[in-house]
Amino acid sequence: MISKAKTQDDSALLATAAQIRDQGKGRTISFSPKVFLPLTRLCRDYCKYCLFRQSPKQLRNFFMNPDEVLAVAREGERYGCREALLVLGEKPEESYLEAKRWLKDHGYESTIEYLHSICKMLLRETSLYPHSNAGILTRSELKALKDVNVSLGLMLESSSPRLCEPGGPHEYAPSKKPEIRLQTLKQAGELKIPMTTGLLIGIGETSKERQDALHLIQNLHQQYGHIQEVIVQNFRAKKEIPMNSASELSLDKSLEIVAQARIILGKHMNIQVPPNLSGPPISSRYLQFLGAGINDWGGISPVTIDYVNPEAPWPHLTNLRKELLKTKFVLKARFPVYPEYINKKSGYLPVALKNRLVHDADPSGFIPQKSLRPIWEAHFAS
Repeated sequence: MISKAKTQDDSALLATAAQIRDQGKGRTISFSPKVFLPLTRLCRDYCKYCLFRQSPKQLRNFFMNPDEVLAVAREGERYGCREALLVLGEKPEESYLEAKRWLKDHGYESTIEYLHSICKMLLRETSLYPHSNAGILTRSELKALKDVNVSLGLMLESSSPRLCEPGGPHEYAPSKKPEIRLQTLKQAGELKIPMTTGLLIGIGETSKERQDALHLIQNLHQQYGHIQEVIVQNFRAKKEIPMNSASELSLDKSLEIVAQARIILGKHMNIQVPPNLSGPPISSRYLQFLGAGINDWGGISPVTIDYVNPEAPWPHLTNLRKELLKTKFVLKARFPVYPEYINKKSGYLPVALKNRLVHDADPSGFIPQKSLRPIWEAHFAS
């Protein structure tokens, strides 16, 4: 039985987090209208909770080709999307001869070189802005991708080396060692690249380890000012993964962790919880995270599914907007880089990309409302 004192403590924690959010972000909740582009699902890592990664035998095509990318991107344009989310397995050419051959046959030395060319094409051929999640990157790779992305993503996931030990979820995923991921995030800071990072909660970490991870992220941001967003993403069990019988965190525990993130990271940080992962039924749960201090719901697509969590459909944006109005929040669409990096911070965006964003954005740095009608009217693929 949960004690009355415990319930009161939890309520006070959430109220404090929401108050901090209101001080820094007001009553605006943002999202990014996007297309999800799984450039390759081959990966050198093997995480025991991952459904995105596939082997060559499971795939008809090892990489999306440029025409396929453009077809999805242009469909997204029709619905008002502005983000091209490029998600790919990490450096598959290091584990799979098939990937290495495909890249060589198409004139590329590496997956990152191919990713760079795709981002460049998207900027040239469409109105979408690339945001790439490509795993661990070298300094030179980060520098190259900065020129063709408005932001990059790398989830810290956890600060616990223990999860990389035999039996842990990262046993066969060497790039998930916290010190390696923190090094990439640090180099991104030195290069002034707006970064999305965050925690994957419920994979075996302790409460202390979660708080340690949040403090590590906050320390990096205090030093470099480049952490544009922190995602708190809860693990979801799926029958197809090795961790199919692992227990998911309760809603109350998830809310508590999100509130702690807001308190640790402060009023100016953008904190996201993906609404499609808050647990069924979606409509009765995702709004509760507003009371824990979030100010963003991440990328939502009218065109593509969530390939990382294909069983979890996006909420319909029209319904989401209507529900928010009841709570006196305003839903605004953003680019894959937050308004402060467009209007206030300098040096974090290449000049050409910043000028393009300033031209496309409204005075507050968000996507103009007049361009969003197709998004509100869209019927979702999922």
